[in-house]
Amino acid sequence: MLALLAALNCGANEIATDIACIPTDPVGFVAKTYGIGLGLIGGVALLFIILGGYTILTSSGNPARVASGKNYIYYAIAGLLLAIFGFIFIQVIAVDILRIPGFNR
Repeated sequence: MLALLAALNCGANEIATDIACIPTDPVGFVAKTYGIGLGLIGGVALLFIILGGYTILTSSGNPARVASGKNYIYYAIAGLLLAIFGFIFIQVIAVDILRIPGFNR
């Protein structure tokens, strides 16, 4: 296990863990975990879009199941857009307007 941690070659402001190198400064930590979170949200949204499409295709004309499938797709896309626009909003506020140190691109 120590050989694995030594092989990671982390940067100056990072610490080696079993998963990967994690930044020790708060800005770097939030940036890295937010990227992972966006990827997770994207994956879940994709699964719900597929589930909604499957529900619509197998509804056999049942209006309640068609509406349920449409709701799956609608809310998956809405949640994905909220997550993406939240990230963009933070970037615009923190980087472009307030110019908070550590948030530079």
